Parts: sequence; C-alpha cells; structure tokens
Amino acid sequence: MAIAPQPAAINKTKAKITLVFLWSGLNRKGQSVSGEIKAENLSQAKAELIRQGIVVKKIRRQTESVLAQMGQSIKPMDIAVLTRQIATMLTAGVPLVQTLQLLASSHDKKPMRVMLANICSEIESGIPPSRALRQYPRQFDDLYCDLVASGEQSGALDAIFNRIAIYREKAEALKSKIKKAMFYPATVLIVSIVVTAILLLYVVPEFDKIFKSFGAELPAFTRMVINMSNFVQSNWYIAVGAIIAFSFFYIHSYRRMESVRDNTDKFILRLPIFGVILQKAALARYARTLSTTFAAGLPLIDGLIAAAGSSGNAVYRKAILSVRNEVMSGMQMNIAMRTTKVFPEMVIQMVMIGEESGSLDDMLSKVAGIYEQQVDDAVDALSSLIEPLIMVVLGILIGGLIIAMYLPIFDIGKVVH
Repeated sequence: MAIAPQPAAINKTKAKITLVFLWSGLNRKGQSVSGEIKAENLSQAKAELIRQGIVVKKIRRQTESVLAQMGQSIKPMDIAVLTRQIATMLTAGVPLVQTLQLLASSHDKKPMRVMLANICSEIESGIPPSRALRQYPRQFDDLYCDLVASGEQSGALDAIFNRIAIYREKAEALKSKIKKAMFYPATVLIVSIVVTAILLLYVVPEFDKIFKSFGAELPAFTRMVINMSNFVQSNWYIAVGAIIAFSFFYIHSYRRMESVRDNTDKFILRLPIFGVILQKAALARYARTLSTTFAAGLPLIDGLIAAAGSSGNAVYRKAILSVRNEVMSGMQMNIAMRTTKVFPEMVIQMVMIGEESGSLDDMLSKVAGIYEQQVDDAVDALSSLIEPLIMVVLGILIGGLIIAMYLPIFDIGKVVH
C-alpha cells in the first residue's frame, strides 16, 4: 500500500477516470432536453454537448445527493481506511492528485469512485483540498476539513492526514466497542422476550387444558402464570401496538426536542455498568479530539468546539462548551474543567500538567489512550459475563414457568378427585 505507483501507471489511471455531469438545455429543434454525460472535466462535457448541438442552460457534477441514491453507501470506516491510504501514499511522496486518481480507479464501491473523482477534478481546477472535501459534509465533517486546511497552510498535508487517520481509526474502534457493549444486553432482552412469549402463547395453554379437566383448585403460582398467558393471548396486539406507538413517539421526540435528547443522555450515564462505559468513551473522545486538533495547530477554542461535537453525550457536550466559554474569558482549561464537575480529577491533573509543561496534546493523547483501554477492558469483561447472564435469565424464566406448570402434577394426589 505504501509503494508509489510509476508515472506511466498514474497516467493510465488518469485516463480511465470519468465524471458524470447532469445537464439541461435546448436541442437543435429548440426543445427542452436533459440528461447526463460522462467526461473527464466540465469543459470536456460542455464541448461534447455543443458538438451534439445542445445549447447548455445548466450543467453540474453528480454530487452527494446522487451518491446517496446509489446502492452502496459510504460508511465512516470507508473514510477511515481512505484517510490511512492517502496518508501512506503522501508519506511515500505521491502527489495528492495522483493519489486520489489511483484510489478512485481502484476502489470497489461506485459512490467512493465517483466522490474521489469529483474531488480530484476540483483540486486539479485549483480549488484547495479542504474546500473540495467540504462538498461532502456527510463523509468529511468540519473537523476533518479544518485539519486539512491547517495542513495546507503549514505545508504538511502528509503529517495532517496521518493524524486524521489515527483519529478516525481510534474513533471507529471506540464506536465498535460501544456497539459491542450495547449488543449484549439487547441480545439477552430479545431472547428472553421471545422465549417467554412462545411459552405463554403456545405451551401454557396446553397445560391449561389439562388442568381444566382436573376440576380442582390450582396453586396460586400456577393460576398467576395461566392468567398471564390468557392476558397475553387476548391482548398481545395491544401490547405490540403500545410498544410501536411508544417507540415512534419517543424517536420523533428525540429527533425534534433537545430536552428529550438531554434527559436520555443523562439517564444513560446513570445506568449501572453501561453508564460507566459510556462515560469513559465520552472522555476518550474528548481527549482524542482535542489532542488531534491541538497538535495540528488549530486554536484551542476551535478544538473545544470539535470536542464538544464528538463527545456523543449531551452532558459532556454542555460541559465542554462551558469550558470553551471560560477559556475564552481567560481562565485556564484545567480550572474551567473542574468547575463543570463532570471530569475526573485524573483528567484535570493531566491537563494541568500539560498546560504547565507546554505539552497539552501529548497529555491529552495519554488520557485518551487510558480511557480507550478502560473501555476495551470493560467491554471484554462484559463479554465474559454475558453467557452466564443469559443462562441465569433464561433459567429463571423457563424454570419458573415449568415449575408453575408442574406444581399441580407434583401435587396430583390432592388435585385429582
């Protein structure tokens, strides 16, 4: 991956790259027509349309709105891998335009090929790389573009792309760990609901038919389970409808109302085990983002804005924005962090040492590494506990229902007249 391609290979690659342009205009008969055309650049596309006798009124490149409609979507991990590839090739001495040309021609996803070809075309026309990337905000956020812009100003794009690659790789690894931690309790919950529903809908009613033939008083536990089964059979659609309605209302409110999002984030942080994991993940994101931006030469104020956006939790986002406001007024960052009362003392002390020694980016990087490792360890510990947890939960559910159904049989001498 780090081997620089030969010039001949690069030229061949360049010849193969084509862009798609959407156009509208008038044909030779004066009729309104529209369509799309493939060309290496805008000038070539216009020349081809003129040759066909088209009077062009509008022409634009196929951009993100079209990419979103394609079969394969561009995922964050794709951007992380792409960034690492760009960093490697720039370090090897391959120019950025040629790097993008090579990657565009060899990528297996069509949206990526189109996007990279468009970006390459923009850069070739004289637009700075950071501005070319800003045309795709879903793939390249403000932090990404700001870091690239700082690399343009310093003339160290290879180093900047390497920093971005590390940041993206760490962020995706952390996101994967959080998803893994959330997957386990969801698995236990779903399996428990499915098993319980099957027993109540299909197994318990069969026992109920047998017990009715006994014509005797059933144990209280057995009656409770049978009544529960009858309720589920009669009202399962109400329960399902209520769950769907609540989910729809909650999701709608979560997207529209900031107070719902904030309260949800506060509640999540109070959860046992998972709340601790999410707190450590938020601290890791904060430290990693701030370390990357500070080392890249971005102002601390801008870095705090980026860190607030990447924290992933409203509690920490508001705390970081509060720190930013205090820093803007002249307060040291470690003191501002202490006033929020959400940052652990260890993090505050590391920041204080970094500020005093002039190595804030290095200290924040160490903090990020510590918390990323703690998240990793916590998820691994949760993974090792999930199997016995599933066995215990299912054992209680299934065992309880079986005991309830067999209590009358165990006491059959008293039940049957």
